[in-house]
Amino acid sequence: MVAGLLSAFEFGFGRLASESLADYGAQLVWAIAAIFIVEMVRDFYHVLSHQWAPLQRLHGWHHRAYKKDFSPISTEVYRKAQLYNDAPESIFMMGVMAIAALATQTPGLWAGVLYAAGFLVSAVMRSRGLFGATDLTHEPGPLTGIPGYWRVNRTYHWRHHFDDTSAYYAGLFPISDKILGTALSLKGKSVAVTGASGTLGRALIQSLAQAGAKPIALTTSNREIPGAVKVFSWQAGKESELKEVLQKIDILIINHGVNVMGASSAQAIEQSLEVNALSAWRLMETFLETVDNRTGRATKEVWVNTSEAEVNPAFSPLYEISKRLIGDLINLRRTDAPCVIRKLVLGPFKSNLNPYGVMSASAIARMILFLARRDIRNIIVTINPLTYFFFPIKEIFQAIYFRLFLKSEKREKSVSGKTS
Repeated sequence: MVAGLLSAFEFGFGRLASESLADYGAQLVWAIAAIFIVEMVRDFYHVLSHQWAPLQRLHGWHHRAYKKDFSPISTEVYRKAQLYNDAPESIFMMGVMAIAALATQTPGLWAGVLYAAGFLVSAVMRSRGLFGATDLTHEPGPLTGIPGYWRVNRTYHWRHHFDDTSAYYAGLFPISDKILGTALSLKGKSVAVTGASGTLGRALIQSLAQAGAKPIALTTSNREIPGAVKVFSWQAGKESELKEVLQKIDILIINHGVNVMGASSAQAIEQSLEVNALSAWRLMETFLETVDNRTGRATKEVWVNTSEAEVNPAFSPLYEISKRLIGDLINLRRTDAPCVIRKLVLGPFKSNLNPYGVMSASAIARMILFLARRDIRNIIVTINPLTYFFFPIKEIFQAIYFRLFLKSEKREKSVSGKTS
């Protein structure tokens, strides 16, 4: 009988302990999720601060507080910005999370309240001059990196202050901007498009104009391009002659190309490599030389049309070889590029290069801009489901390989600095 009671007690205690551990584990998950949720609440408040007049007046202090290098305009304005913007924002975050925790009876959500309380304490202390250090996204100095993809950094947030205040709202996780389509603003941007007289080039020019950008056509022909504010004529092999033009360009879309179909002559090989790969590479490098660490890292970008021929057959061997070459060179350059480089991985659309395409160029152009505004760095637009599977795998493994075995310019300078 005693043995039976002990057995029942052990069973009951073990069950209670396992249930307690499961409950603690669940609340730990909720506590971690609370950090993400409260950041989304902060982003909502930020968007509201640009839409609702009473909050606009308070939030205006935040935008008036900084110079272009994020150094404070004055101590007085900076302190008022902390009191009138950051403190109310923190209180709002705490209130929403407290209501959520009480309404759902989820203790883990109180972690979000504590997290927001840290912002409130910091804001009050800064407003009183008791805490001098600013937060990471407002540290003064030159921009040292490209805009973050998984996390908001100084360069990313700089764009909200000095590029377009109606975009780049995110505070820590860019997910809210990706959902809203505010992770990249095209408004007022000078966007140059090569291959502008082609089917996709013309569609991109028109879509960019509709998005509020200032499209500039770079073409080998002298034809008028509808929607382009300017047209510049150029030839492959003379990319350096465009440097003065590229100085004033925010986004360069390298879209020119040639498809020799089944040809395999020496001339066809030379033409495919030159137009599809080497010319695109030289033009990209010429553009990257114009990027400075004052504003260029934040505002300048390169988009390159590499095609899904990087991973799938295009039934044109030389086209595949040349597109895979430029695709690999882009991944190599991404390891230490001074600005964002996007790939346009496009499926078959009807054009002069591919009369058998099934998609329309105008639909592809609209989708490219839709995904770019959500900061997708590898923009895949195709009807082929295999591309969505194989392309990311190829990119991940190649990126790892390059980072392991390539010596970047930064590393070489660091090593030379230590040995000198």
